[in-house]
Amino acid sequence: MGINERKERERAEREQRIVAAARMLAERDGWPSVTVRRLADEIEYSQPVLYAHFANRDAIVGAVALEGFAELGPTLRKAVRGNATPAQALEDVATAYLDFAFERPALYEAMFVLPTGIRFAKSDTPQVLRDAFGAMMAVIEPVSADPEISTETFWAALHGLTELERHGRIRAPFRAERVKRIVGMFAMAK
Repeated sequence: MGINERKERERAEREQRIVAAARMLAERDGWPSVTVRRLADEIEYSQPVLYAHFANRDAIVGAVALEGFAELGPTLRKAVRGNATPAQALEDVATAYLDFAFERPALYEAMFVLPTGIRFAKSDTPQVLRDAFGAMMAVIEPVSADPEISTETFWAALHGLTELERHGRIRAPFRAERVKRIVGMFAMAK
């Protein structure tokens, strides 16, 4: 292995340590606790080393969010039961989405709430975002004449439910009933 390859590997490993530390701190103490200074202390690097990898905290949050999208897409695809009806597939994905959000609250917050600089629905949208969107659209397509708009609406509904429940504005015990109603709206749309 040449010197350049080793340096590139070490750089990638440092970036991964930074992202992993940010994710761990956020899950443990919340995103307000994730500062460049605290990350530098956590991984025992100087702040300039972190800034050599990420322009600012938002860029670190963006890297965490990209990891989250890389996990979300496969999670949604795996959730769909074999031989599921279109309505069952919608319910499987909706349930998996909500489970993902509530099992990984800090990761979800990085993906959908905090500033990241990640562009959605643009020509330069990262592939992992496209893949997560595609996992949702795969279950919307059989029931929609306009799957792209319907997928955006389905996603928005799930995100709204997530945020309202996360902040105690709707009753958590009725999550499954709300999922059934959303599925009913989309399953009858075509």
